[in-house]
Amino acid sequence: MLPGGAAIVSEPRPVLGVIACNRVVESQSAQAVMTRYLHSALIFADAAALLVPAMPELMHAKEIAPRLDGLLLTGTPSNLDPKRYGVLVDDAPGPFDPGRDEMTAHLIEAMLEIGKPVFGICRGFQELNVAFGGTLRRDMAENPELIPHHAPNDKSFNEYFDHIHPVTLEEGGVLKRAYESDDLNVVSVHYQGVDKLGAGLNVEARAPDGVVEAISAEVNGAQVLAVQWHPEWKAHENPESQTFFKLLGRALRGQPLVSR
Repeated sequence: MLPGGAAIVSEPRPVLGVIACNRVVESQSAQAVMTRYLHSALIFADAAALLVPAMPELMHAKEIAPRLDGLLLTGTPSNLDPKRYGVLVDDAPGPFDPGRDEMTAHLIEAMLEIGKPVFGICRGFQELNVAFGGTLRRDMAENPELIPHHAPNDKSFNEYFDHIHPVTLEEGGVLKRAYESDDLNVVSVHYQGVDKLGAGLNVEARAPDGVVEAISAEVNGAQVLAVQWHPEWKAHENPESQTFFKLLGRALRGQPLVSR
């Protein structure tokens, strides 16, 4: 054992890059990732991790991509700037994180170019859709034609993550085969979602209102899998959430996500 009780790893585990966000902590700029994403990924994907700063002005994705075995794009409070998907509006809801917008766009391109897997959760799901040429809608919480995809704003943070709705898994998809089920109940905490689906992406799951909730692709042998929901939330209590990260672990090791 190392000092502090950490175990010595006899065989190196794959290294997962996890995108950071620009946040303000006690009035200072910080690169931050919520621990719940790391905790779930490191345990259930059985991986090590490196945080990738969202600082494109000081580093380039192509410097990082060859050193990683895969990439996880996490959720975060910020929204993608609509300019990233060709929509010029002045009233889009923030907050925004232009450094993350820029860094993830280059990271996705760099990773897929060399055949490394990219997984996404919530904002990461949206980033992947946009990277493949898709667009987003920004009315997922209040549109009367949709089910609520976010809890009411007057709820507490924990109550946000109590907001659950079902999704139907698409026949023949990666998730359908992995879960061996027709549907899942998922934690839904998002104001934005897919409008136009990106070219080359497969739909993996839909909400009851038809909104796309999960996507997949294979590019240069690299697995792409992303979900709009939050499998990292209390994953230790939810075997279905753990399955998402186990798929990530398989992708990091170059294994097929599910049996052919």
